[in-house]
Amino acid sequence: MNNAPERIVFYDGDCGFCNTSVQFILNKKKNDFYFATLQSDFAKEKLAEHNIEIKLDTLYYLNNGKLHERSGAALRIAKGLKGGYPLLFGFIIIPPFIRNWAYDMVAARRHRIKAGFCKIPTEKERKFFIEQ
Repeated sequence: MNNAPERIVFYDGDCGFCNTSVQFILNKKKNDFYFATLQSDFAKEKLAEHNIEIKLDTLYYLNNGKLHERSGAALRIAKGLKGGYPLLFGFIIIPPFIRNWAYDMVAARRHRIKAGFCKIPTEKERKFFIEQ
């Protein structure tokens, strides 16, 4: 895919918590976000361009060619949501080692927080999923 979308969220496709998060983004987005599972060839290719060895417990967000991961990715995604969620970006002032510690605590428990869940996207939502 040469003309990759501007905003791509890479997530663990086998994680119920991650799939629920994708649905949350779809429901709250004010900007278009596209989604690719970390298990996809597209993700492997795109993240390799940024010298990333994929970790399934990590959220990656590619925005205008700049890659963000973990808490930095989550906070930047929040900027593109409706309502008060962009205010969460203010937490970016917290040092990354603290933000990422909290992120890692959730990531390590993500399968227990929300068991397997995979909602089939609607016809309207399907265009936001990159499948390869």
